[in-house]
Amino acid sequence: MAPISAPRILATSTFSRLFLLLSLSILMHCNSSQATQPPQTTDMVLYFQDFAAGPNATLIPVAGIAGKLWTFSQFGTVFVTDDFITETPGPNSPMVGRGQGMYVTSALDGSSTHAMFSIVFTNQAYNGSTLEIQGTAKQFEAVREYSVVGGTGKFRFARGYTTFETISMDMPQAHSIIQCNVTIRLG
Repeated sequence: MAPISAPRILATSTFSRLFLLLSLSILMHCNSSQATQPPQTTDMVLYFQDFAAGPNATLIPVAGIAGKLWTFSQFGTVFVTDDFITETPGPNSPMVGRGQGMYVTSALDGSSTHAMFSIVFTNQAYNGSTLEIQGTAKQFEAVREYSVVGGTGKFRFARGYTTFETISMDMPQAHSIIQCNVTIRLG
């Protein structure tokens, strides 16, 4: 076996160092260009048209504690919803989607509701895309906040928050209009 000459060892070592330096330089450039791109933020205001009674109810209780009234303030009551979502507060405003999911009265004293639902867009801009909303909030506070935990379609990898505020309540018609302010980041 022939001995390895010193110049060849030096050349191999120098090449390895240059290759490592070039690789690190490329990685640092890629990471720095990604860090300078701020995440895209989207803000929108939506209006949920909520009907809690009557033949066209969009929010109904489906389960609860046996022997207890199934109400918003009764612990353990489960509601399902399929609210119309409109562009403006007016009930005849163009529909942009549906609010479909469940609410559970989750506090023993009935003060909190755990929400799990999707905003399913049907308008031209976001048709077929969804935002997934989840969290617990004090249901009788003026403003309730929930997390945006994901999305589909144009809202893949969405994260953010929503606030809900009841802006109108017609008790005889059991109709509420709930303003939903959405702030999300994509990517």
